[in-house]
Amino acid sequence: MTKRAESKYKLDRRMGQNIWGRAKSPVNKREYGPGQHGQRRKGKPSDFGTQLKAKQKLKGYYGNISEKQFRKYYAEAIRLKGDSGDNLIGLLERRLDAVVYRAKFAVTPFAARQFVNHGHVKVNGRRVNIASYLVKAGDVVEVKETSKQLVIVLESVQSAERDTPEYFEVDHSKMTAKLTRIPLPSEVPYPVHMEPNLVIEFYSR
Repeated sequence: MTKRAESKYKLDRRMGQNIWGRAKSPVNKREYGPGQHGQRRKGKPSDFGTQLKAKQKLKGYYGNISEKQFRKYYAEAIRLKGDSGDNLIGLLERRLDAVVYRAKFAVTPFAARQFVNHGHVKVNGRRVNIASYLVKAGDVVEVKETSKQLVIVLESVQSAERDTPEYFEVDHSKMTAKLTRIPLPSEVPYPVHMEPNLVIEFYSR
C-alpha cells in the first residue's frame, strides 16, 4: 500500500489549484501556497519547473502515487504505440482505484485506494485488493456483495459532486462498472488542466 506522505490539501495549495474539484479545498479560500513564504510573488518558472509542476499535479491527483511507480507508468507509456502523453493517461485511468473512484464507489482517490486495499472490490468476479491493478477494456468491476450497503459507498454514489465519465457503463443499483474503452486525455473529467506531455518531457530529459 502506498503511504500518503503529506496532507492531500497541502498539494492543492502548493499547486495553487483545486486539483480534485472539492468544495473543502483550502484553495477556495486562499490561492497562495502554504507556509510563511506562501504569499511571496514568484518569478516566471523555468521549463524544468513547469514540467515538474505538471508531474506533481498528475501524480498527486491519482492519490499521490509513489515516484517509483509513476516512473514505471512513464516507461510503459513510451513503450506503447501512439502518443506517449495519451498512453500515460490511459494507464492511470486503468488503475483499479481510479476505476472505483470514477464509478463513484468512493468519494476521493485516496478513499478508493483504501477501499480496494481492504478487499471490497471484485474484477470479473474475482476479489482484487491491489490498487494499481490495471483494468482492461471490457472488464467488470463490482463492489463485493457484503460491502454494497456500506455508508461510505452509498453516500458516494448519491453525491452530486461529480458524474461518471462516458467511457464507463455504471449500474449503481448493482454496484458494477465496466470500462468500455481507454479514454483520451480530453475525455477525462479533470477539475484542472493536466499536461501529460510535459510529464513525458520531464522524464525524457
